[in-house]
Amino acid sequence: MGITFMVALVIALALFFDFTNGFHDTANAMATPIATGAIKPRTAVALAAVLNLVGAFLSTEVAKTISGGLIREGADGIHITPEIIFAGLMGAVLWNMFTWLKGLPSSSSHALFGGLIGAAIVGIGFHAVNFDTVLQKVILPAVFSPLLAGAVAYLCTKLAYALTSRHDPETGDKLAQKRGGFRTGQIFTSSLVALAHGTNDAQKTMGIITLVLIAAGTQPAGSGPQLWVIGACALAIAIGTYAGGWRIIRTMGSGLTDVKPAQGFSAEASTASAILASSHLGFALSTTQVASGSVIGSGLGRKGTTVRWGTVGRIATGWLFTLPAAAIVGGLTAFLIGTGSVGVAIAAIVGTGVVVYMFIYSRKSHVGHHNAVEVEEAGTAVRFRKKQTVKQRPGKSKSKDMQA
Repeated sequence: MGITFMVALVIALALFFDFTNGFHDTANAMATPIATGAIKPRTAVALAAVLNLVGAFLSTEVAKTISGGLIREGADGIHITPEIIFAGLMGAVLWNMFTWLKGLPSSSSHALFGGLIGAAIVGIGFHAVNFDTVLQKVILPAVFSPLLAGAVAYLCTKLAYALTSRHDPETGDKLAQKRGGFRTGQIFTSSLVALAHGTNDAQKTMGIITLVLIAAGTQPAGSGPQLWVIGACALAIAIGTYAGGWRIIRTMGSGLTDVKPAQGFSAEASTASAILASSHLGFALSTTQVASGSVIGSGLGRKGTTVRWGTVGRIATGWLFTLPAAAIVGGLTAFLIGTGSVGVAIAAIVGTGVVVYMFIYSRKSHVGHHNAVEVEEAGTAVRFRKKQTVKQRPGKSKSKDMQA
């Protein structure tokens, strides 16, 4: 099979993965503003798509981590082949589609890393993977980013409620709270999350395409993504964000109905800060994990909540299995394509068939809480106790502006 055809096949598959990443992660930016009524669903998805597109042009540090750090390549290391990259992408795409279909919490980013690592180990050997980079820029951010984002969201929520609390100066009784301004603020913070998502997640596909170009000898080792690669990946993730996000957005009411504007504002601000900082440092973190950690942290920051630790455990289990599961699929695909051109053809046909089947099946299955994915699951991890009636001063009626 010609090298040109193989490179074209890998690029096409990489852009499709970028498309799936878009509809997988739309809710990371727009879950809470839709739940609180800050932005209408159609407007939210369109806004997220545009800002993902813009964000993809703002940084290439994460792309360089993927193309020149995760897998050794070039004359001084292991010369990875386009076939190995194809196998890794196949593992990422199939796992991404499976978890989206079944509503399992997962990370598109870790699916990509796992598929690529598994394919490289089976197709070349353990020495092909730069495990120092994997530890420093993948594993450690995966462990600490949701914890840090959750802690920041918790503190921000506490601060937001404390600064806007209103009490009667004479009796000290709690008055009706006016926090509607946070709903307006969510338009800005959710937009910032969408922009940040583009600076991180779109970069990963750029790195993969750059890696295959380096492997094919059409681009020097150590160089960054070309302009056409940046543009293609930005467009793919933007289209995916707009076209596929509706399946997830439709389930917002069941997952995040108890999230209030002050919480949403805090969660989104924390998520955006963590993602932008990681993009600047070249950390290829999971935006899903960061968003989920922020939602849970903001929920705990609101007085009168308990945690559904079973749901939190389900989220953590999904994160834990994503990388190794994708690695297994990527490794099996690498083993198959090791048989030659026939193996590549079989892998491509079978993979395409599985993806098409999943799309068709998704049209027949009901979209509801049972198959809501990713950050919406985090919203169900926090249980809100019945709200107590606010004390009113004698002769005064309850304000319509009250915001919990």
